[in-house]
Amino acid sequence: MNNPFETITVQHEPYVSRITINRPEVLNALNQQVIHELKAAVTFISKEQNDCRLIILSGAGEKAFVAGADIKEMSSLSPQQARDFSRNGQELTELLEQINPLTLAVVDGFALGGGCELAMACDLILASTKAKFGQPEVGLGLIPGFGGTQRLAKRVGLPIALDMLCAGRNLTGEQAFQLGLVSRICQPEEIEEETNKIVKRTLNHGPSAIGAAKRLCRASYSMALPVGLEAEADAFAGCFSNDEGKNGMSAFLEKRSANFAKKC
Repeated sequence: MNNPFETITVQHEPYVSRITINRPEVLNALNQQVIHELKAAVTFISKEQNDCRLIILSGAGEKAFVAGADIKEMSSLSPQQARDFSRNGQELTELLEQINPLTLAVVDGFALGGGCELAMACDLILASTKAKFGQPEVGLGLIPGFGGTQRLAKRVGLPIALDMLCAGRNLTGEQAFQLGLVSRICQPEEIEEETNKIVKRTLNHGPSAIGAAKRLCRASYSMALPVGLEAEADAFAGCFSNDEGKNGMSAFLEKRSANFAKKC
């Protein structure tokens, strides 16, 4: 797709789309325009780029993924405008969770406030050892507005979440990895190589199976176990009714690599 956006760049490769928040002069801070453009780009990719299996989200420059929301813009909001801003950000994070393609946040620097919330909405987080994660909103007399109070405890547990939300604790990339906030950790100079490893492994697996696993895993937070197990059994059965499952099992039995080049 051509890039019709002002605050982000979008590149589409076979099966992979890369979205970069491009405001390095303000550490990629999220304002209303960025959120609007991110929602538009993710929606377009998920609906129109039918071959897309992985969306990679990153920040421009060497200092930040996203250092937070744009305080200058927020400082003039009325209560109703602030609520609308919060709901817009929540719609973006929910969208990232609900779309079929897998989403990967690549964090090589600050992921604070809205940046931490944006990363948490992605399915995978790859962080370098120089990454910093935090929810420092209380220092401004605010709270997170894009889902931080709801997602953080599920990721790191209640004690650490409250330490971050109420006492302003930041996590290094290593700490975030140890606590389960981050999926993978690497040295800064290895982050592109590690990203490419994730791309390669994702494209070697069945896209329909990945989509079903993502949907069921995320739904498990809100479903009782018996309901979740029933949904899993239905989805498992569905794997036997499409060419993707037949291809994968045949390839295993024939000791060859499965070809998931086409979406089944």
